[in-house]
Amino acid sequence: MKASTLAVLAILWKDVILELRTKDIVVSALVFALLVIVVFSFAITPTPQTVAFVAPGILWISFTFGGVLGLNRSMALERESGGIHALMLAPVGRDLLFFGKMLGTFLFMLLVEVAVFPIFAALFNFSLLLPGLIPVAVLATVAIATIGTLFAAIAANTRSREVMLPLLFFPVVVPVVIAAVEASTAVLQGDSAFGRWIPFLLAFDAVFLVICPFAFQLVVEE
Repeated sequence: MKASTLAVLAILWKDVILELRTKDIVVSALVFALLVIVVFSFAITPTPQTVAFVAPGILWISFTFGGVLGLNRSMALERESGGIHALMLAPVGRDLLFFGKMLGTFLFMLLVEVAVFPIFAALFNFSLLLPGLIPVAVLATVAIATIGTLFAAIAANTRSREVMLPLLFFPVVVPVVIAAVEASTAVLQGDSAFGRWIPFLLAFDAVFLVICPFAFQLVVEE
């Protein structure tokens, strides 16, 4: 168990060091997410009556689309540098490779969300300092990172990975985005019903944290 944990943390640390040097993943995802938010801020005039309805959708659209860019860059860097072949030679299970890559994506997406939240709140003139948003953001980000890591590995084996990843990723992640939007809307409106979406996100995470590592082993072997 300890050796498995160390292997996952080693892969995570490799991704963190690489990102600190290149800044490709966080910067590209952050810039795209901010562009989406700025465009919507000009297209929609936020009012106290409408902001709680439209803001969560805009927020999670920006995170999801920004995450696709980050996922593409993450796996592309592995392919271009030959890192994926080096990881395949490591004497660890392929599922541990998946969890290391997934945790890196999860961490980078959380950094983007932390940077975007205050800017988003300033543009739309409302506070996001609500404790209920924390479990929603964490659970939804785990789901996006888990699904995205698998499909990024699949798309990396194709010539048109920039097109293939969104085609594979978005149909599967739509339920997560809907649940995150609904839960965030309930939190912003002070509705306790947001709690009913938490079990859905937990169940979604549990299912795909089992399926995706198994499927990842088959993908990287190809």
